Formats: sequence, structure tokens, C-alpha cells
Amino acid sequence: MSSSVPLFDEVDPAPAVTEDLLRRAAAVESGHHDELRGPEGVLRPAWQVFADQLGAPLDDLTRRQALLARQINEDGITYNVYNAQGEPSRPWSLETLPLLIDADEWRSLERGIAQRASLLDHILRDVYGPQSALKEGLLPPALVLGHPGYLRGLQGVSPVGDVYLHVVAFDLVRGPDGAWWVVSQRTQAPSGLGYVMQNRLIVSRLFPEAYRALNVQHLATGYRRLIDTVTELASRCAGGATPRLALLTPGPYNETYFEQAYLARYLGLPLVEGGDLVVRDDTVYLKTVQGLEPIHGLLRRLDDDFCDPLELRSESTLGVPGLLQAVRAGKVVLANALGTGFLESPAVHGFLPALSERLLGEPLALPSLHTWWCGEAPVWQRVREELQAHVIRPSFPYAGTPGFGSPRLRQSFDAITGPTLTPAALQTWRSRIDHDPAAYTLQRFVPYAQAPVWSEGRVAMRGASLRVYALSDGRGGWQVLPGGMTRIATRDAGPVSMQLGGSSLDTWVMTDGPVDTFSMLPATVKLDELVQRQRPVASRTGENLFWMGRYTERSELQLRLTQGLLNLQSADDEPENAVLEALSALALANGLVPPGTPSLRQSPRVFERAALEALVDAQAAQGAYSLAFNLGALQRCAQVLRERLSSDHGRLLRSMGSDFQRHLEEALRPGNPLAFSLAQHALDQLGMHLSAVTGAQTDRMTRDPGWRLLTVGRLIERLQGYSAFLKAFWETDALRHPQGFDQILTLFDSIITFRARYQRRLERPALLALLVLDETNPRALACVLRRLRTELGKLPARPDRGGDLLALLPHEGVGVTLAELCDPEQGHARVLALLDRLIDASWRLSDEVGLRYFAHAEPTDSMVSA
Repeated sequence: MSSSVPLFDEVDPAPAVTEDLLRRAAAVESGHHDELRGPEGVLRPAWQVFADQLGAPLDDLTRRQALLARQINEDGITYNVYNAQGEPSRPWSLETLPLLIDADEWRSLERGIAQRASLLDHILRDVYGPQSALKEGLLPPALVLGHPGYLRGLQGVSPVGDVYLHVVAFDLVRGPDGAWWVVSQRTQAPSGLGYVMQNRLIVSRLFPEAYRALNVQHLATGYRRLIDTVTELASRCAGGATPRLALLTPGPYNETYFEQAYLARYLGLPLVEGGDLVVRDDTVYLKTVQGLEPIHGLLRRLDDDFCDPLELRSESTLGVPGLLQAVRAGKVVLANALGTGFLESPAVHGFLPALSERLLGEPLALPSLHTWWCGEAPVWQRVREELQAHVIRPSFPYAGTPGFGSPRLRQSFDAITGPTLTPAALQTWRSRIDHDPAAYTLQRFVPYAQAPVWSEGRVAMRGASLRVYALSDGRGGWQVLPGGMTRIATRDAGPVSMQLGGSSLDTWVMTDGPVDTFSMLPATVKLDELVQRQRPVASRTGENLFWMGRYTERSELQLRLTQGLLNLQSADDEPENAVLEALSALALANGLVPPGTPSLRQSPRVFERAALEALVDAQAAQGAYSLAFNLGALQRCAQVLRERLSSDHGRLLRSMGSDFQRHLEEALRPGNPLAFSLAQHALDQLGMHLSAVTGAQTDRMTRDPGWRLLTVGRLIERLQGYSAFLKAFWETDALRHPQGFDQILTLFDSIITFRARYQRRLERPALLALLVLDETNPRALACVLRRLRTELGKLPARPDRGGDLLALLPHEGVGVTLAELCDPEQGHARVLALLDRLIDASWRLSDEVGLRYFAHAEPTDSMVSA
């Protein structure tokens, strides 16, 4: 049956959304460009298309904003703030609405950015070569040679392929008239590429119709350009073999560590720290569990002066000793090359127009903000009384310890906005600049354009700065990534800084041609590249995986022991003294209670309270290294393994600790009558989480040497833990009591199997058969040993390390028979001796694995003896 009468009023939502958007949008401040509306007060064409495609009332943006925040939380996207010491990393700040740039405007920006990148590369080639620009006065020698970013040790050294810059970032702002200006440039280790891709993946999914309708250009080609360029250059260092590349990070405490890990995974590169690398015979090597593997190219996120403690900052623990010598020898490609830091000085911008004419033979297409370096006396005198119209910036980086041969570093400061200063403050700054004019640079103040941000049901307008990236092809050409990271101020006219609490926008560049559908997946792969794609496992990565396995198993053992304690306290039967002694000793040995806590026999209530308080003490302030502490250690391991773990695995590990902490804090509120049952519920929930974690580790990770080290770590911890459990119950004769039998079977997670086989026959031979000798029971010591022997046998052979790891374990089974363990006269002692041997073997095996796969000290012929 059909009808011409609609069931609901069919109203086109587009006009309503447009009107609502204009009504709720705040006005821009006077003198600022409006990114949302044109001069007539109507939406700009791109924003009109965006509004037409929303397909829902404007308030739906609040729902999408919540989806965005949830995605950031689930993906663990973070940004560390250096001045927030001791605080956890804060979630990455991303707004719902994007910044829109049309195709014609982008073409103009693209030409200007590519020209600037080429100019900077020419300047570096000249400064580290003939220095004609310095000799001709086009670039003041005092500005270059007096800058710590100029590395004298590399004068006359040309990088591989004569390419200094592989990726350059430029920060742009739009002035009141709509024209774009360059504010700054990043040439050492430009950050943000990982966040750019992450922003795009999240925001484009929130507005799929608008994303398609606006014909937004994709980003993947730019990332492929970067990796292809470095690979091509690094092949000159590889001697005909497929070059090995890595991404060099300062480490997990760096502010942008998340995006470094994300970028490494997206590009398919191992993420390495300085300690993972070593230079021998002018060649850079990666320390792996297989031994030393050569590295031919490093995409670095480490500033110059931290890269080599031998020749630069001697106190740096982030760099690689000897890296500069490897660069001089042409054995490694650094992207970007060392020695580019002086170009980041804002003072350089004032000299770029003349340098463009001299080095490129053409005028500068995209201007910088009008810039004056106060180190030129006539310039300072000319602008001295106009200080209020400028932004005061430091010409040189922060004060610190200079490297060998470096000039003294001047004191630095945050940029000062002249229009905000009082007359007295202006005079104070004039006096400071008079004292050391070369340390200061002035840039003309321009009010930043303001972009729309959805906030609390309204559209606020915030000052915006756009960071764009130029990528070299290694042959003099440049590609500009069609997009970038837009940063916005927290207040309408405040500074644009992520460190000061700013936020970011995805940047949509529209194209009037076809959208590039390139994927990072290559069309063809060489056979030898397939081997390279089976990435070597860095020793640090292997060590973290090893300890991830140990912390996972340790948490599970502590969980079972804690549940055993609580279950004992809630049992109807009076606890046996021998069982109390065994559990008290195990709780103390496993860090569930702090040293000095009265035992369960002496004061069960004090013991119970101490155990509950220790459960949430992540810092082990009282000396009890209980569940919260080990869950935190497990999460820290996961943090430095971001590039290896799946998103689901990482999300599970993050939520596990936070959920457990939240549930327990609720349980332990003062005066809570349900504290005991809520604590048991929190432990049950944690048990399910841990089961999911172990499932992810078992079934969702590639069986490479890293996974085998994780498994070995788990098995070593299991061997040690279960041997200690059984020893404590055996020593105290707790197994003579039914209660002790039930407790040890529960700790071994074997009570169902035991009852199915032996019903209620509480005989110790049956217990030993199931918990010690049964190779089909995954908790039995014989099964743990069998699996350990298998995994150890599959670890990479290290001919440079003598000794056989398998020799530390019994050759077969547990090394003794059931008859020997059940001997009426010597059986008791033999069980204890066996357990002591296994505990000792687990400690020794852990040490030997560390020495064999995680340490790479060179052998020495010298000895020191007492």
C-alpha cells in the first residue's frame, strides 16, 4: 500500500543547520580574520558545504564530540607536559570541527612552502660548504657561528646524497586581511606527523559525508615520500643490501612520545632509543636479541645537541656515542641531518628574502612576519621605540651546558607580546635588549585568524596557527603534505601552544582534482625486503616484553593469593594455624603486606587491613609491592611497547589498572559496610581482565623472538611463584589439613581437575602428581618446565655468548620421579630440595637471559681481582 502523505514532516535540515550555526557562532574579535564567515556575514563556501552535509541538528556535534573523546581515551592518545612533573600524561586535545582550506588557496601555500624548504636546504649546503652567504653579508656570521645549532665539527662534511633536510615544518598564521605569514620553522626534528594522521583518522570518521563532499585530499602519499627518500639515500650506506631504518626517540617521557610510537608503527619502522644503538667501526648498530644489526638510516626525533654525548652535550643520556663520526664517515643517513638547528632561530627570517634572490634567483613567494634581528645595531635603534607593535623572541635556544667547542648559550624566555605590555614593562625590555641585543629578535605582531570550535553547545572562535610539512624527494624536489596540524589557543586571543594547554584541529585541504587514493601498502616487494620486514627485536624491546610477561604472571599470582586470603577470612571453618602461617609467609614474600605486619595468627584484622590498603598503593609507599604496583609496572612496559602492541591490547592494559583502582577506591571508602564484598568483586573483575590480557599475549601476537621472550618471562615467574607456593605449604605442614589442600589447589587453579580425578581423596601423592609431575596441567611445574625448554630452544642462538640456558633446567620432567618424592623416609626433604632447586634455577635463568639478550658489552681481556 502506498500513500503520497509522509508519515513525518519532510524538512530539509540544511538551511536550519546553517542558520543555527551562524546564530550560535561567536563574533571574532576586531582585527582578526574569520575562518567561518565571509565579509558579508554568511558562511564561507566550504563551511556551507560542511553544514549541508551534517544531516542532523547542530546539537549532534556534542554527541560527536563525546565519540571523539572516547576514541582518544580508548586509543591512549596522550601528550606529556614537561612542567607537570609527577602527573600522568594528559589525553591529546583535539576539537571536533576541522579547519578548511580550499584548493586555490592551498596551491599558493604549496608553492611557497616548497620554495622555502628548498631555500633552507640551499642555505645549509652553503653554510657547511663555501659559506658565500656569510662572506657576502647576506647572513650575519655572528648569528650563525654564534648559534649552538651550528656544529663546527661538521663543517665541510656533506651528508649522504648532499641532502640536509628530509622533512621541514613551518608554522603559519593568517593575518587580518586573509594573507598567510610564516612565523617559525622546525628543521631539527619536526614533531607532529603522527598526530596529523591520528587527527585525520578520528575526525574524518565523525563527518564522512562532509569529508567526501568537500573532496579532501588524503595524506598517505606524503608519508610514503618520506620513507622512500630516506630508504633511497640509506641504500648508499648498505653496500647493496636492503637498508635498515629506525625511528630514534628520546624515550617515553618525551612530550610527544605517543605520536613517535604511532608514526613508527605507521611507517613500519622499529622505534629505538639512544641506548638501543651503538657505533662500532663508524657504523651504527641496533642491539637486538639476535645480536648487533646494522642501521643505515635514522628518522630522528631527538634534537641535535642530545644526539652524541662524545661531541655535543656530554651529560646527555639520550644520544649515541660516536654518532657524529658515523655521519662524517657517510655510514648513516640522519633525517634530518645534524647541524640544522641554527635555522630555527627567528632572526633568520629577516634575511630570507635576500637569500632567496641570491641562492634561488627568485623572490620569496610566501613571506615571513616582518622580522628584525637586534644584533644589528642600526636595526635595533630603528625599531627600539616601536617595541609595543612587536613580539619579542629569543634569537638563541635555552641556556644549558654547551657541547665541545660550542659558544656560550644565552638565557632564553617565552615569546613576549608587545601589545600586552605596560609602558614600564616595555622600558624594562628595552633595557634588557640594550644589554645584549643579539639575543633578541622582534617580529611584527599580527592578530591570528580565528577558527570555529564547538564548545558547550556554542561555536567559540579561537586563534589558530597552522603547521605544515614539506617532504624532500632526495633529488631537489619537494612535496607539501596536503594538510597539517592546526593548533588553537585556549582563549579567544591567547597564545597558541600545546604546552600551555592548547588544542588541535584536523586540517582539511580540498582538491579540485581527483583525490589521491594511494595506500602505505606497497604494490610490489622485493624478496630480500620480505626478510627485512620481519623486524629484528631490539634488546630494549625484548627486555620490556620479557618483563611484561613477568609482571603479567606476577599480577596473576598475587591476585590468586589475595583471593585466597579473603576467602579464608570469609570461610565458615576456623582457619588452621599451619594454613595461616603459610599464607602469611607467602603474602609477605609476594609484597601483599609491608614488612613488620603482624601475621594472620597474631592479628588477622590488622593483616587484612594492611593487605587491602596495599592493593591500591601503586607507589609501594609502605614497602608492599602489591597488585596496584605491579599493574602500574605492567602498564609502563606497555607504554614503551606501543609500536608493537595492538590497539585492543594496549586499551585493555590501560583500562585494567584504572578499573581496578576505581573499584577498590570505592570499596575502601571509610565506613563502607560492603568493603569486603566490593574488594572481592574488584578482584574478580581484575581476574577477568588478566585472562583477556594473557589471551591477547598468547593468541594475538606474532611468534617472533620478542614474543618468545615475553613467554619465557611469564614461565620463569610461574615456575618461581608456584614453587614458592608449594614450598610454603609443604614446610608448614599445611597440607595435612583439608583447608590447606583446598587452598593450594585454588592457588594452582587446579581444584576442579583434582576433584574430577581424585574426588575428595586428600592424599599428598595425588597432589604431587597433579601439581608437580603432570605435563598436561599448565600450572604444574613439569608442564612449566617443558614449555620453558621449548621456548628457550627457539630463542635466537648467540654464538658470542657461551653456556647453554637449557642446562640450568632439568633435562626431562622435574628431574625426580613420583616414587622418589613419595618415599616415606626422604620424600619430604626431597620435595623441599626440588622446590629450592627450581626457585634457584628460575633466578639464575632470569639473570642469564638478561646477560645473553639484553646486554651488549664487548668482551675484554683484562680482569680485576681482589
